[in-house]
Amino acid sequence: MNSHELILAAAAGAVCLAICATLWALAQRRRFEARLAILQGRLSSLESGALAAQASAEAFDSALISVEDGKAALVSGADSLGACAVVLGCEARAQEVVAALMLLDPDHTVRLRGLFERGEPCAFEAQGANGSVSVEGRAAGALAWLRLAAVASNEAGLPSAARFAAFVDGLVEPAWISSADGAPVWGNAAYLRAVDAPSASTAALAGKTFDRAADALAVEAATSGERREALRWVNIDGRRRAFRVAAKSLEGGGVGVFCSDVTEIEDVRDALRKHVEAHDETLNHIADAVAIFSQTRRLAFHNTAFAELWGLEPAWLADRPTHGEILDRLRQRRRLPETIDYAKWKAEELAHYEDLGPQADDMWGLPDGRTLKLVRQPHPLGGMLLLYSDITGELKLKAQYNALIQVQQATLDKLNDAVAVFGSDGRLRLHNDAFETFWNVTAFALEAAVDFEGVVDLCVPRLHDLSFWRELKGRVADPDPQMRAPTSGEVRTSDGRIVLYQSRPLPDGATLIGFTDVTDTRDLQSALADRSAALAEAERLKRDFVGNVSYELRTPLTTIIGYSELLERADGLPERGRNHVAAVRAAATQLARSIDDVLDMAQIDAGEMALEIQDIRVVDLLINAKEHATKDATLGGVTLNIECDDDVGLIRGDLKRLSQTLDHLVENALRQTPPDGIVTLSARRALGEVRLDVRDTGRGVPFHVQAHIFDRFVGRDRGGPGLGLALVKALVELHGGWVALESEPGAGSTFTCHLPETQQPGAMQPELSF
Repeated sequence: MNSHELILAAAAGAVCLAICATLWALAQRRRFEARLAILQGRLSSLESGALAAQASAEAFDSALISVEDGKAALVSGADSLGACAVVLGCEARAQEVVAALMLLDPDHTVRLRGLFERGEPCAFEAQGANGSVSVEGRAAGALAWLRLAAVASNEAGLPSAARFAAFVDGLVEPAWISSADGAPVWGNAAYLRAVDAPSASTAALAGKTFDRAADALAVEAATSGERREALRWVNIDGRRRAFRVAAKSLEGGGVGVFCSDVTEIEDVRDALRKHVEAHDETLNHIADAVAIFSQTRRLAFHNTAFAELWGLEPAWLADRPTHGEILDRLRQRRRLPETIDYAKWKAEELAHYEDLGPQADDMWGLPDGRTLKLVRQPHPLGGMLLLYSDITGELKLKAQYNALIQVQQATLDKLNDAVAVFGSDGRLRLHNDAFETFWNVTAFALEAAVDFEGVVDLCVPRLHDLSFWRELKGRVADPDPQMRAPTSGEVRTSDGRIVLYQSRPLPDGATLIGFTDVTDTRDLQSALADRSAALAEAERLKRDFVGNVSYELRTPLTTIIGYSELLERADGLPERGRNHVAAVRAAATQLARSIDDVLDMAQIDAGEMALEIQDIRVVDLLINAKEHATKDATLGGVTLNIECDDDVGLIRGDLKRLSQTLDHLVENALRQTPPDGIVTLSARRALGEVRLDVRDTGRGVPFHVQAHIFDRFVGRDRGGPGLGLALVKALVELHGGWVALESEPGAGSTFTCHLPETQQPGAMQPELSF
């Protein structure tokens, strides 16, 4: 390429470069112009925002101060800063005002330093010489901002919104702000704890409620624009508590709801209500009529006895009539005391309301014969309390008591024993005339005796033993139950008499003491004891004599009976002689049996007879008795029969003595039965006993003899000591039974032995134990 072409290429390159530079410059200019327009718009916006912020700060009479590195600068509100400076008494410069705030109160210094150094927000009111300044501090970046506002004189002392919110938040009782529909929009700390909300934000309170009825109360207050209150019971922390809920609409919208914990008040009120109900219930159960009238003289309360006493209708009493109206109605029904001037009597009765001091009790005699005791008492809450007691029965009992005391006194005066009654206080309450005579004292002296010691002083001349009187005093005055136990004994007086004394505690705490002169009685007892000993000795001698005589008689009788039996069997003895020998043997045998009966009776009387108890078949007992009497029955032409039930079985007893009993009864029956007669032995079981009957068809027992048929030594037709039936009675009773006779003259006799199934020695039939 030649030089010309090089020059042209260079020129073309230069032109292209110039065009590119021009285009780039145009593009840069356009971009800078757009950037400049944006910056101008932002500057204009900032200027308008600054003007608006300054205007708003000045519109609300507040000064805005920025603080950086301890240096304060006024941002806006010069007029407000001047007003704050006047209140604080310093120059109207930002630095001076901040320094004045820190000098007013150490607490202000702590709060402002926390804001300047650590960015901690604060809010407080500074009290100056000419008013107060509201201070609110916030931190933004490296700057701290203070907004100051002088508080007007009519708003002096009112806290700021934040301060008031902190105050409400410190309450221990729930308080919150609700919207018009009752939904909570803000609540203090107590409310947040009650509803379990994490914060007071609207989102956190959504769906939370303290009480549905409280929400409804807030809606009602928002609708009516008036304050509403209600008592609600709410469970908080697992405990049911009572709250007085108050709702009031707020300026600017919303409803403020405040709660007051009145649990203790309600508990006290409930306890008071229960106490009043218990008091009323108690009064309704007492027998006395009670009526309480208020200060207006209207019936405030009455118990059931009041309506029953006067016969008044409960519905009429429920209308709370006045005292005068009640008196008028009772007057119409003739249930008040009769009086000539009722109007005057009524006025005097109602005049008691004016007398606040103690009032005397009245006694009312009603036309129906009842007597009432009226007690009036001023009521602590005003009005009058009336208590009506029907003492008709009490007066009657008192009259009966006085009559009884008079009868007792008259009765004691008729006694020969000296009797005195001492009260629990040791005073002499009652004594008879014999007491005065016994101790040779006068009634006047006994009345003058103050207590037991005084009575003792009067009685000591007759009985010198002071230890006796001390022991007797213990019986009277000592409250120990062991000391008040009944006691008795004998003492000897100074004139040689033997005195029997007794003390008996009475139910009312008194003690009765009686003295009896037993000198003659003791002498008589001594004589009787001597005579009893002599009789006992005579009885012993008699038993010994009977025993000895019986023994002495039994030996020759045994010889006579033996030889008579030999003679009867001897050969060559004439028939007449043989009959004589048989008669001798029979008489000797009868005499031997009589002697045995006498010995048995003596043994029974001495209590020395012992039974050999064993099981006995009743049938065998009857058969043995029949076998023993068969010979005599044959000789007498009498038929012996046995009647025995199959279920009689066994009986407990002494075989020998029961056989002896039946033998005597059969022998007696044979003796009373003529030839061709019948003697029947029977046995049966009934009512826990076994009955042995011996029945004959003889001539019977005369009625005048039946009462003594079992007595000892009652003569029989054939002579003899007459111990057979008496021994039967003794042996049956020794077995615990009894014997009975049924007889009619000319129609035979029946002797019945009642023997218990279970043998009880010595037990007699109760109805025969006279």
